[in-house]
Amino acid sequence: QVQVVESGGGLVQAGGSLNLSCVVSGSTISIGWYRQVPGKERELIALILNNGRANYPESMKERFTISRANANTVYLRAKTVKPEDTGVYYCNAKTSWTSHWGKGTQVTVSS
Repeated sequence: QVQVVESGGGLVQAGGSLNLSCVVSGSTISIGWYRQVPGKERELIALILNNGRANYPESMKERFTISRANANTVYLRAKTVKPEDTGVYYCNAKTSWTSHWGKGTQVTVSS
């Protein structure tokens, strides 16, 4: 069973940076970061494949960077955070057949 654990959330000052970590147990084909801000649906921030290729929605490209430390640890960095970045950030790991979510980590950006 694949397990996913996020860490690194908390209170961040607007204009600062955000660093999140995701540790995954088991073998996966991709790991992605999503977020759910109040009043909106969960949205994709970035996805990284096993070959290291990263994909971003156009709206996320400018301020977010996803990277891998190894096969089981993925980072998300955000620069110049804004109050509207406040929300719960989730890590998702996919195998060929299943999708696994972490419990999420709360990020609050203060103005």
